[in-house]
Amino acid sequence: MSSFLAIDFETANYDADSACAIGLVRAEEGKIVQEEVFLIRPPSPEFFFTHIHGLTWEDVADAPDFGELWPDILPLFDGIDFLAAHNSGFDAKILKSCCARYDLPTPETEFTCTVKLARGMWEVRPAKLPNVAHFLGLELDHHDALSDSRACANIVLAAERDGWSFDSGYDNVRERYIAIDQM
Repeated sequence: MSSFLAIDFETANYDADSACAIGLVRAEEGKIVQEEVFLIRPPSPEFFFTHIHGLTWEDVADAPDFGELWPDILPLFDGIDFLAAHNSGFDAKILKSCCARYDLPTPETEFTCTVKLARGMWEVRPAKLPNVAHFLGLELDHHDALSDSRACANIVLAAERDGWSFDSGYDNVRERYIAIDQM
């Protein structure tokens, strides 16, 4: 079993540095050991995605910006084997952009994508977070940063129980994953 940090960002608008919420769930040796959620004041008051996550500028106007929040969340990244996110390219881009905006070093920890994991391990299609959560019997309040990151962590934990390991990457599911993608 591994130690990892599941991460989920909600964004205010199309700018990659517009994080307005972050959910963080740390798991160690097969168990969730810490959960955190924070509102973040993005650089701009422009909110285009309120209809998705329900957050507005008024909700985050007094919250810390990402640079101010970073010292509080940085310890969660210590000693982990990997980061996990559903559609990890999105969350990796947001993390990198937020770090760049505030001149912070971007964690070099590798991401594991739970979309790929769900497709490769259990052939779940479509592999949107609500679909995977339903397949695994997980509770989900979709687009709530903590709920999404908790579901992501539980997807990894379920995959580990079913034989997946970070050390082998997608090697132990790759053949099935490639075959499924070619269907």
